[in-house]
Amino acid sequence: MPTILREERPDRMWVRLHRPDARNAIDRAMVDELHAVCEDLERMPRVLLLAGAGGVFASGADIAELRERAPADALEGINSRLFDRIAHLPMPVIAVVDGWALGGGAELAYAADLRIASDRARFGSPEPSLGIVPAAGATWRLPRLVGEPLAKQMLLAGRILAADDAHAAGLVVSVHPPGELDAAADALADRIAALDPLALRHTKRLIDDPTDDPRAAADAAQAECFGSPAKHERMTAWLDGRRERKNA
Repeated sequence: MPTILREERPDRMWVRLHRPDARNAIDRAMVDELHAVCEDLERMPRVLLLAGAGGVFASGADIAELRERAPADALEGINSRLFDRIAHLPMPVIAVVDGWALGGGAELAYAADLRIASDRARFGSPEPSLGIVPAAGATWRLPRLVGEPLAKQMLLAGRILAADDAHAAGLVVSVHPPGELDAAADALADRIAALDPLALRHTKRLIDDPTDDPRAAADAAQAECFGSPAKHERMTAWLDGRRERKNA
């Protein structure tokens, strides 16, 4: 049985984690299916919206599988390599978090560019209570997202971050009732889709992959955008709209 549900549109792809009997725990089959999603989005870039079915984002990695993994499995980076691939997709990724996002589920959400949450969303990292470390992104992404003091409360003292606190910390961009969450996520994706894809891809890359010479990298990206027909068309439309507003 598939572990994810896909809904494809011209400008976006919805992916819902779907292991209802395991509260959407991330197992190896789901990892493989999400790699296939990444392959599709690398070939045909679109916005990715990641959600969980059934009122849970993801309860973590599958503990039954984790219990049997050996040191060599840790060095393989089964989840961390997937989450890095998601983080580096060409177009923005939105995590749509309803309910629990724990352990690897939280780390999957942290790999997204933006997070939007329901008012019952909860983020946490229970790995140390299970004898392992949060090794798929929480130790480096979470401090960058919320600051080191709050990240240490979550990672070292087991704090569960509720939706409103996550919003106050900047971890999520907005909070909504569960029944309105998908529509709010689509509205956010609409705002992204209205922007120029080439400019978006370059901007995301410049943010996520800083170089020793960021100005040179930005200049090179801008040069490509300056040569794009979309730049001339969009700026012409803006100037025409300004003239129409002045004459109205």
